[in-house]
Amino acid sequence: MTLKSTLCRLSLLTFGAFGTLGLTPAATAQNLFAPAAMVDETVVTEFEVQQRQRFMQLLNAPGATRDGALEALIEDRLKNTLLKGLGFELEPEGLQSAMEEFAGRANLSAAEFISALEGAGVNRETFRDFIVTSIGWREVIRARYNSRVQISESEIERALGANGAGNGIRVLLSEIIIPAPPQRAAQVNALADQISQSSSAGEFSGYARRYSATASRGAGGRLPWQTLDKLPPSLQQIILALAPGEVSDPLPIPNAVALFQLRAIEETSAPRTRYSEIEYAAYYMDGGRSEATLAAAAKLRGDVDRCDDLYATAKGQPESVLDRGSKAPGDIPQDIAIELSKLDPGEVSTALTRANEQTLVFLMLCNRTAEVNADVSREAVINSLRQQRLQGYADRFLEQLRADARIDLL
Repeated sequence: MTLKSTLCRLSLLTFGAFGTLGLTPAATAQNLFAPAAMVDETVVTEFEVQQRQRFMQLLNAPGATRDGALEALIEDRLKNTLLKGLGFELEPEGLQSAMEEFAGRANLSAAEFISALEGAGVNRETFRDFIVTSIGWREVIRARYNSRVQISESEIERALGANGAGNGIRVLLSEIIIPAPPQRAAQVNALADQISQSSSAGEFSGYARRYSATASRGAGGRLPWQTLDKLPPSLQQIILALAPGEVSDPLPIPNAVALFQLRAIEETSAPRTRYSEIEYAAYYMDGGRSEATLAAAAKLRGDVDRCDDLYATAKGQPESVLDRGSKAPGDIPQDIAIELSKLDPGEVSTALTRANEQTLVFLMLCNRTAEVNADVSREAVINSLRQQRLQGYADRFLEQLRADARIDLL
């Protein structure tokens, strides 16, 4: 078994627990320790960017580009400054335990995992720093926000009903997804809070036509009837907590904020279907949403019928231009999961971008694998709801840290 195939066993589980990161081109040897960014008084070096990128590539994480790596390291600097100010220290025993737990997801010991990383050119310090920052940030978020998270009995019962057997549920939604690059995050969050107070379908649709970046904006954000099971798991719980006409709280997703209005909900005669895995392919096209790139994407959409066809398109290009794999629904990045929920196998979305809107994501759904007779405990539902709420708080807190910091790309 190759190193990559061994480490890939981590990719689906790991980053749901520790966060998402990304990375691309390596720095030349003589410039490895040149500064790539300044975050207040701390420096992010090209060496760190290269190391993080390689680490993510070995884990087969989506979006393993240089821009993504740099962004992740900037976020780490913000988190570490906070942790230092709070006097956080991870004891050696706690660090070892966390590293063993991380490596154990690939059926490796920490020593075996580190050896595999070093054999592929990733220093153990890169792994160690990632673990320390992830654990520290998680502890801070729990300490700061855990007492604010209150899960009601009605939410639990709804979630249990949605996860159980029986008849299916379909929903009629409207959506607004507003791009929120770091420099506009505070402005977009204020706008999203205003939109969340919408009191009618017409008002919400008006906002969608003005601000939404999705293909549905021309229809006022209105989507057709959707089976609840196809929505991302975290979004299912949010939608089930709404009454018809209500709007969700703003939902942070990568470089954007999403809001949903429930227009109608009904039970169907078809049995519920839960999915254990969703297979999809993401082909990254330079140029973002430029006219030329959108035209190329439209042509490509007409040339491909299934995910396998994209291999021919990507042939001769860097390996990083095409991501394909199967993931548990809860491990798929939220913005990708939302787009996939609208697709049938073989259908394509070009609504998303990466690399600060410079790269268009040509997203194709390959397949959904149904999960049969899965049991969901009450405790698991409560934990899932709690983690969703905490993640929302964490995203907003990080946005505030970013807004208060001075960040210079060098």
